[in-house]
Amino acid sequence: MIAIVTVLSAFPLGFFVRSRLAANTAYAVAYLWAFVFQTLYLTLDVINEGADPAFEPQKFPWAYGVVALSIFLVGFGLVALGHLVRDRRLARAARPMGVTA
Repeated sequence: MIAIVTVLSAFPLGFFVRSRLAANTAYAVAYLWAFVFQTLYLTLDVINEGADPAFEPQKFPWAYGVVALSIFLVGFGLVALGHLVRDRRLARAARPMGVTA
């Protein structure tokens, strides 16, 4: 779920929101909501002894934390990429016709 939220929101927020702070904050809020929801869902599966739980009971899920942090950081990269693409498109549109850089 956190990967889906990252892919669907990070780049568009970077592209369409002018303020970098606002885009990063909006992405962080969306990601953290999905992270809490996903963590609760996976934890309940472990507590209820699901058929194939994501975590092992009585062990701290370090791998889950590392993967979640990696996805979070990739999302900030996608926000920055969205800003870069938008800025280049605006610069190209602002150039006079026939002028190449």
